[in-house]
Amino acid sequence: MSRVCALVTHNDPAVTSDAVGKVFELAKATGVGVWASDDEIARHGLDPAVLADPSPETGPDVWLCLGGDGTILRGLRASTAWAAPAPAYGINFGEVGFLAATDPDDGFEESVIRALEGDFDILDLPALTSSMSGPMPAFNDLALQRRPGLRVADIAYLVGGEEVGRVRCDGMVLSTPAGSTGYNLANGGPVVAWGVSGYVVSFIAPHSLTARALIVAPDDNVTLVNRSSNEPVDVAVDGRPIGELPPGGQLEISYMQAAGRLAQVPGSSFYHRLRQKFGRLAS
Repeated sequence: MSRVCALVTHNDPAVTSDAVGKVFELAKATGVGVWASDDEIARHGLDPAVLADPSPETGPDVWLCLGGDGTILRGLRASTAWAAPAPAYGINFGEVGFLAATDPDDGFEESVIRALEGDFDILDLPALTSSMSGPMPAFNDLALQRRPGLRVADIAYLVGGEEVGRVRCDGMVLSTPAGSTGYNLANGGPVVAWGVSGYVVSFIAPHSLTARALIVAPDDNVTLVNRSSNEPVDVAVDGRPIGELPPGGQLEISYMQAAGRLAQVPGSSFYHRLRQKFGRLAS
């Protein structure tokens, strides 16, 4: 059976409409089938008759993600629905694109062919799971946030069953190494290199002189307790709301090793990427 590429694109179809057409041309030329979800079919007006069906046992061979980090995270989450999650290969059509393998200016056609033919390295990505998120893993972060207009949140956090602290704050963020350059970094948390096992707890606008980010060992679960007397806090996974934690409610978070697979151009470096992406934002 020939290889099958799953297509995931930016929410705004105008951003990637030309690129999608080129993907189909290159896939046909290389003998690779293209599969797309119903949302992608509707977004780009695709003809289902030209789409390929992935193996029901293994799923697509690669998830080609045309967009920013949000699009790539969508591809990573979608891949976990299959028995054998395939790597997500991102081409950045968004803002930062820290998870992307390449940018369109790096040679779009060459990048697509590389993805279609499987010419890339693979990085196993961890994720965070929680008692609320169910099968929806957080590849970047899980956040608790106070609601606008309500009083400051009062959150206790336990690691490995032991209470470490209690902080009045606007919220807390638990991030993976891949997500440490996002919300966590904005909170003053540390950048954690890909490949490091563990996750970070950081605070959103803490009303404290002693609240500091904490790196948690991969085998230790974190329990968050809403100590607020009346106010619930919202819970989000990778920026997507999933529910609320009521007063007195508890949320348990655990670390999952190798939850997804991220495609990388051979020879790419995390530290080069860090300088390239964030240096560009500062210029």
